[in-house]
Amino acid sequence: MAENRRRVADASTLAALAHPVRLDVLSFLMSAGPATASACARAVGDTPSNCSYHLRVLAGHGLVEPAPSTDGRERPWRATVTGLESDLDAADPDVAAGAAAVAAAELRLDFQRAREHLRTRDTLPPQWRGIEAHMTYGLRVTPEEVQALVGQIDALLRPFIAATRTDAPDGSAVVSVSTLAYPRPTFDHREH
Repeated sequence: MAENRRRVADASTLAALAHPVRLDVLSFLMSAGPATASACARAVGDTPSNCSYHLRVLAGHGLVEPAPSTDGRERPWRATVTGLESDLDAADPDVAAGAAAVAAAELRLDFQRAREHLRTRDTLPPQWRGIEAHMTYGLRVTPEEVQALVGQIDALLRPFIAATRTDAPDGSAVVSVSTLAYPRPTFDHREH
């Protein structure tokens, strides 16, 4: 699939995305490709009927759509996007609040996934153990430097995005990488 990052700027779509199961299902479809509600349920730890409901909600906002069935009985779904963006500083307070709710749900989901990985990492094949990373840096930078740094990280990671990568070698798997950057003004006690 060609890259299709969607900028979400309406409050109703943001409200729909702020649900953690919907975010997880959409992330799964973007990473793994078309799947049935049952496959989504196994991937995100929910029930097929609940995932089916969430898939219909996502479809109502144009984020997923039915995919062709290989046997005529299954009903797979596919993501229509490869990524999402929203504006925490939107002029419309409902859109800004919705973007904040989605960001909060994404953070909860990221850390939930990381905790689940730590809990189950001993069940992974040996070559996948020990590759995880948790790095935190305290940087002293300007706003422009942060934007440039995040842009460089994005450019470095973008060729590996599961939804768009066509040259993944045998033995590759989906790996989650998150980047957080935020100011810590209470840490800055220097005189300016």
